[in-house]
Amino acid sequence: MSVQRSGTTVPHPEPKRYRRSRTTAAGTLLAVLLPATALPASAAPTPAGDTEPPPRGSAYLGMGVLRHDGQDGLPVPTRAAQTEGVDVSSHQGNVDWSALWSSGVRWSYVKATEGTYYKNPYFAQQYNGSYTIGMVRGAYHFATPDTTSGTAQADYFVDNGGGWSRDGKTLPGALDIEWNPYGAACYGKTTSQMVTWIRDFLARYKARTGRNAVIYTSTSWWKQCTGNYSGFGANTPLWIARYSTTPGELPAGWEFQTMWQYTSSGPIVGDHNKFNGAYDRVVALANG
Repeated sequence: MSVQRSGTTVPHPEPKRYRRSRTTAAGTLLAVLLPATALPASAAPTPAGDTEPPPRGSAYLGMGVLRHDGQDGLPVPTRAAQTEGVDVSSHQGNVDWSALWSSGVRWSYVKATEGTYYKNPYFAQQYNGSYTIGMVRGAYHFATPDTTSGTAQADYFVDNGGGWSRDGKTLPGALDIEWNPYGAACYGKTTSQMVTWIRDFLARYKARTGRNAVIYTSTSWWKQCTGNYSGFGANTPLWIARYSTTPGELPAGWEFQTMWQYTSSGPIVGDHNKFNGAYDRVVALANG
């Protein structure tokens, strides 16, 4: 693996998987289920406040949110017309999709890419496996606006698993734009520069696929790093991250969320989510 920076290529090793753990409000440590093998200390996540960043490529959906906003571990009350989903990355390795299906999960998002330097080595098993078991599934891209342009990253995403087809089982690609786990919270960009970067990504993704990408973010990051920009809500589905009993306040421009990531400690594996509607609405989003 290599990282492209300013026209040069520098070696970049495949990031190691590591256990993710966090403390709930009750003080209980919860760990995502991963193979029970000893992992080196260098592979562990960087605790909040540490200065050593994790290896490039190791980011996952909600990683920055968990570090910045925390995990309260509160149970989510059951509501009508919500459909359970899961999101996974290389940290989960080969996923037992049958177990997730049996638990009630009906849709999924799989990390495909990060920046223009990383592709999930487990993508095929995760993306195809969820489809084969019967789930509606999509791919997501972890944005690194400090490395390359939004246009370049949209192309890299589409070229490496982030495309779309009208088969009733493929969700539009998702842009994971959140707290930076590798450095400055807003990736060194002003609010106007960040809005431009996101706009460029969305425009290129739609030009390549014909679909509006989903935006995954947290309200706290959106306020700080885009100035709570309200211009994307009319056409872009929102996937909000908030580990609590409700989605809470949404970013400006959105009256409701399409999806809600409510915990980073799923009962089986991966982060768990609620689609704001019954299963037929999940299929409707897939069909465009």
